[in-house]
Amino acid sequence: MKILITGICGFVGSCLAKRLVEASQIEQIVGVDNLCRDGSRVNLVPLRELGVDVRVGDIRDSDMLADLPPADFVIDAAAQPSVLAGVDEKTSSLELVQHNLYGTINILEYCKRVNAGFILLSTSRVYSIPPLAGIEVKVEGESGRARFTPQDSANDLVGFSSSGISENFSTQAPVSLYGATKVASEQMALEYGAAFGFPVWINRCGVMAGAGQFGHPQQGIFSFWLHSWFHKRPLKYIGFGGSGFQVRDCLHPDDLVPVLLQQMTEDRVDVPRIANFSGGVEHSMSLAELSTWCEQRWGPHLVEQAQESRPFDLPWIVLDSTLAIENWKFKIAKTLPEILDEIAGFAENHPEWLELSLGKYNP
Repeated sequence: MKILITGICGFVGSCLAKRLVEASQIEQIVGVDNLCRDGSRVNLVPLRELGVDVRVGDIRDSDMLADLPPADFVIDAAAQPSVLAGVDEKTSSLELVQHNLYGTINILEYCKRVNAGFILLSTSRVYSIPPLAGIEVKVEGESGRARFTPQDSANDLVGFSSSGISENFSTQAPVSLYGATKVASEQMALEYGAAFGFPVWINRCGVMAGAGQFGHPQQGIFSFWLHSWFHKRPLKYIGFGGSGFQVRDCLHPDDLVPVLLQQMTEDRVDVPRIANFSGGVEHSMSLAELSTWCEQRWGPHLVEQAQESRPFDLPWIVLDSTLAIENWKFKIAKTLPEILDEIAGFAENHPEWLELSLGKYNP
């Protein structure tokens, strides 16, 4: 099987490529990346040394995609990944839409032309913000072990339970400009697949984390927090009274690989096209708990308590992966403690990484 991975030099794309190159089912991997993210260039040579055919190009360039060899499946891991993209004055709203939506449509046109299947790596941020922001939470635990937990009344929301947010939770606007580009990409992918007869899978993923992830808070809060703590860089709890009680779940990209291999060979027609993949409640943590973990490994570090709030901040985002477990036998192999230890070891062995991934390191 020949596959194409977009965004291959990003954290998720490079992790998947390194694992998939070991799979007996995979004959060839071609990758595309525009190397616009700070730090992504360091993945270029190692991937090529593994035999991956990495092309430097932009998915917004339809002519570039037309020059690529035919693939049997495309894994779309290319995106502007921040919920603040388009409104943070770092990326314009037009650039966000061009990259996350127009780029996806260009890839779907490629799939149409070569009859390739398509897997979109989507996000937990497709789910509607107002009902999630309005969930009543309580504080559980004490001191550095405290976190928000949804009140039982939240279970009255369709698609929400103590296990997390399921696929039938509302995706109605507002979901952020970023979330909207992913919702629109999901819909366009399903329509292209139905119209032109190629398989499409939508994998909505929780927070991805692992060694080698770039040090941007918008791209991976776990990695950013650990690298920043290790280097004693400024950190702050934003929103919710500066408590740090907000909770996210964590997933290592490696745990997606068995699912991707199944999806690329699946011929059943009764399998849901959209599924959540995340660490779930068992592999979730508040920022306050994450700080306690860091302090136990590296000693104390001051975290500022900021009273400001941001429009897209939510107290509790954990995805319910029941559908993925039932249909894909999805399971977590790398636990949250193992992921944190992996990131911490990487930070200790690569002291230049945070500066490099923030574009401030000149070797």
